[in-house]
Amino acid sequence: MPTSFTVVPVEAQGEEREPAERDGQRQEEGEDDDEERDRGSGDGIARESSPFINSAEMDRGNMYEGKNMALFEEEMDSNPMVSSLLNKLANYTNLTQGVVEHEADEDSKRKEVKVPRMGTFIGVYLPCLQNILGVILFLRLTWIVGTAGVLESFIIVFMCCACTMLTAISMSAIATNGVVPAGGSYYMISRSLGPEFGGAVGLCFYLGTTFAGAMYILGTIEILLTYISPSAAIFKAEEVGEETEAMLNNMRVYGTCIIILMAIVVFVGVKYVNKLALVFLACVILSIIAIYAGVIKTAFDPPDFPICLLGNRTLSKRSFDVCAKFIESNNETKTTALWSLFCDSSLLNATCDDYFSLNNVTEIQGIPGIMSGVLTDNLWSTYSDKGSIVEKKDQPSVAGSEETKMGGLPYVFTDIMTYFTMLVGIYFPSVTGIMAGSNRSGDLKDAQKSIPTGTILAISTTSFIYLSCIVLFGACIEGVILRDKFGEAVNGNLVVGTLAWPSPWVIVIGSFFSTCGAGLQSLTGAPRLLQAIARDGIVPFIQVFGHGKANGEPTWALLLTAGICEIGILIASLDSVAPILSMFFLMCYMFVNLACAVQTLLRTPNWRPRFKYYHWTLSFLGMSLCLALMFICSWYYALIAMLIAGCIYKYIEYRGAEKEWGDGIRGLSLNAARYALLRVEDGPPHTKNWRPQLLVLLNLDSEQLVKHPRLLSFTSQLKAGKGLTIVGSVLQGIYLDKCTETQKAEENVKALMGVEKTKGFCQIVVSPNFRDGISYLIQSAGLGGMKHNTVLMAWPQSWKQTENRFSWKNFVDTVRETTAAQQALLVAKNIDLFPTNQERFTEGNIDVWWIVHDGGMLMLLPFLLRQHKVWRKCKMRIFTVAQMDDNSIQMKKDLQMFLYHLRLNAEVEVVEMFENDISAFTYEKTLMMEQRSQMLKQMQLSKNEREREAQLIHDRNTASHSAPAVKASVAAATPEKVQMTWTKEKFVAEKHKNKDSNVSGFKDIFNMKPEWGNLNQSNVRRMHTAVKLNGVVLNKSQHAQLVLLNMPGPPKNRKGDENYMEFLEVLTEGLDRVLLVRGSGREVITIYS
Repeated sequence: MPTSFTVVPVEAQGEEREPAERDGQRQEEGEDDDEERDRGSGDGIARESSPFINSAEMDRGNMYEGKNMALFEEEMDSNPMVSSLLNKLANYTNLTQGVVEHEADEDSKRKEVKVPRMGTFIGVYLPCLQNILGVILFLRLTWIVGTAGVLESFIIVFMCCACTMLTAISMSAIATNGVVPAGGSYYMISRSLGPEFGGAVGLCFYLGTTFAGAMYILGTIEILLTYISPSAAIFKAEEVGEETEAMLNNMRVYGTCIIILMAIVVFVGVKYVNKLALVFLACVILSIIAIYAGVIKTAFDPPDFPICLLGNRTLSKRSFDVCAKFIESNNETKTTALWSLFCDSSLLNATCDDYFSLNNVTEIQGIPGIMSGVLTDNLWSTYSDKGSIVEKKDQPSVAGSEETKMGGLPYVFTDIMTYFTMLVGIYFPSVTGIMAGSNRSGDLKDAQKSIPTGTILAISTTSFIYLSCIVLFGACIEGVILRDKFGEAVNGNLVVGTLAWPSPWVIVIGSFFSTCGAGLQSLTGAPRLLQAIARDGIVPFIQVFGHGKANGEPTWALLLTAGICEIGILIASLDSVAPILSMFFLMCYMFVNLACAVQTLLRTPNWRPRFKYYHWTLSFLGMSLCLALMFICSWYYALIAMLIAGCIYKYIEYRGAEKEWGDGIRGLSLNAARYALLRVEDGPPHTKNWRPQLLVLLNLDSEQLVKHPRLLSFTSQLKAGKGLTIVGSVLQGIYLDKCTETQKAEENVKALMGVEKTKGFCQIVVSPNFRDGISYLIQSAGLGGMKHNTVLMAWPQSWKQTENRFSWKNFVDTVRETTAAQQALLVAKNIDLFPTNQERFTEGNIDVWWIVHDGGMLMLLPFLLRQHKVWRKCKMRIFTVAQMDDNSIQMKKDLQMFLYHLRLNAEVEVVEMFENDISAFTYEKTLMMEQRSQMLKQMQLSKNEREREAQLIHDRNTASHSAPAVKASVAAATPEKVQMTWTKEKFVAEKHKNKDSNVSGFKDIFNMKPEWGNLNQSNVRRMHTAVKLNGVVLNKSQHAQLVLLNMPGPPKNRKGDENYMEFLEVLTEGLDRVLLVRGSGREVITIYS
């Protein structure tokens, strides 16, 4: 035997270990197994069937054949060798879902994926930078600074950046807690908080990404039509004041065209989009460098961008060139184009606008430079209403007539009403994009190191850029220019472009390509996110979007994304779309923080992030900040977003696939359950809180199917989803032999519980005999304070058949054990006649026969049943039995008062049942019962004795029944004796007679039937009670929908157990639906509040 060996790859092991002839077939099987495994599990996550999850699927070709590990060889299938496990880990890959390019064959693709490709800078830092810096920075940041002022803008940006930084810390902790396959934030949230939260937040994140695509496209068109080529507009304003509407219509037309074009580009080839990503990123970086260069240049050479003011009002330079009322030319005063706009003619004596006449036209520099001190003017906010004129503070102005219409005058107007919270909603999308690195986790060399470092560095960089830009814009640019959203005062130039060096076109072109690229990225990423959710199978109605082209491209998801994007395009206003996607992103970030906080507080053993710089307080702060920002941005959008997420959550909860991902919410539930159980353990519940906590004992047939499904129907009707329900059953045998049958039985019972809507737990016990198994359930079912207090079982209909496995003996012992355990017992007789959950009783009664008081169970059960739709229209009637000494009228009044205090509505009736002579029928029943009891005893003897005793009994019965004269005489005597009525005097006298004389008296009366005299008088009395009570119940309740009856206890002497069954049978004979109730001995209903 060799003393050393060589570690070789999985594919080559067979070749080095054995000759090719012997191992060829084994290798092929191994390769097939590899391919099977590479395809992934059925839920569409290609690599979730990782070595930790499905390590049992071992390659037979890789089995270690030596004798060193012979001790473990029988467990090799389930417990692989460490070498095999490590080999699988080495080959573990993260394939991005749905992006499988079929340009190379399977093997070459696997080799390509195995090669680490991207580090922190290229894989995380730059993509995050590209996604964070974008359209808002170029098109809206200057306007936000001008409107909110430097201080409030700083607060807005700081809040948003703090929110994303805290979220990034939480995300880093989750992302470094194990391998995060493709799916990014959706995968992290769903695996941390469960499928319901994951699906809801995943779809919200998808909608946010989709609306982000719409926002980028609208930004692209705004740059195109406002700054690059205004003449390309299709709709032009024919009248004054229609400019905004015309612009929105242009947005809708161009936006629809661009989205179709982009969808085609994405459909044709994603790889082209990815290749262009660096080009788009370069445009962004160059634009930002141009801004900083321009700021530095303003310190010594500010650019020349003059602004024309009339009084303190800013004028739009689109309609005139010269900023003056008139000019001197050849010693002649001529009016300018500006004069013509405010006056009715170009003559000097023309009638002009009142404000135009009273105020002078002045020209100031739009960008005075960083050394000019303009920062102090821009520190404070200048909010305004829609349609207000942009005015310069501290500029002299004479108010004109208020009646003058300003619609056609060349002022710069505000297009929307501005206020602090609205600006937060518009700005927040500019800090989104922090998930770009985690979304690429499958392509990173070391994701657990790169994601935290790259993301936090990117947020730090962009936060510095945004915060510095706010201060620099406020220090360099005049306030009226900052508030001029579309640059009308500077000849239609992009405001931030006026600051840039060497030319405004650097920013215009750079921002155009940047927004184009961001839109393409959104249209690329959103369909893949939807495909990942669809393939998880947790939201049934979107599963169709999990399919795509042969190479995995999500075609259907792309169509839906383009359709939703079109909704954003039809809204047409960038300022209206931005708050919508702010909501969805904020909700996603909030749940990332929640996921981290929950996992940290739970301290689950699997929570071991490599990123150590997190704390639950930071996550909680981030979550609170996200929630606050949602309502700050727009309270009604926040409520709508929450409503959408809530609806998706409930839909997944009720209709979605059951997934067990070891999520934090499940851990939270377990912690909460443990805490609640410990609290409940403090003591028994108060009578006011008492409700039946059921242990339902089911019988299973040989196929492990439930024999009486109606028992579960009755359970759900009684419980209505409240309290504890444990459904238990017993399998006879040894657990080692019955493992598979136990699992099958549990599956069948749980399936039936689902059908019958019985909410509870299933517990199957394997025991050598049924008697012990039921005892185990009664003793040990439940946990701590959450234990059952009531046992529900079906009456054993075939108890007289000795081969029945659930025989009378087991039943009687169960009754005794529930009493010993101080638990109530409900026995449903004729359970198969009980209604299903779909049936509805439109009329009828629930009759309660209250014979003895054992805690009030009989009163409580009908009340609980009538809460369910099946029994709701049934009336409750309570019967009680009056003895000879009782005042039945007073009993009825007392009972009515008792029910009044219990707040129960029921009819009350007192039935008088006086003592009378024991009938011959009773004696005959008792005789048959004892004869049968004797036969049952004989069946326990040896075979020879059993045969001999059976013959003797047969001979004796034949002799007794062969005298027809005796039968006739008995028949003649019976009516005469049975109709005797016991008077009070006779009853007292008879009671004082001794036993011997009593027996001889009976012999005298019934001297024609010698067997009756030998009967056990206790049995005769019990049978008499059963027969009499049955007659009374039948008379009153034969047509009741349900009869509830006190269940008498079994005899203390175990020798009479079989007789006890007969008594119960006689007691309930002739009734369709009976519930025998035996209380636990404690009060379960109270008159007190």
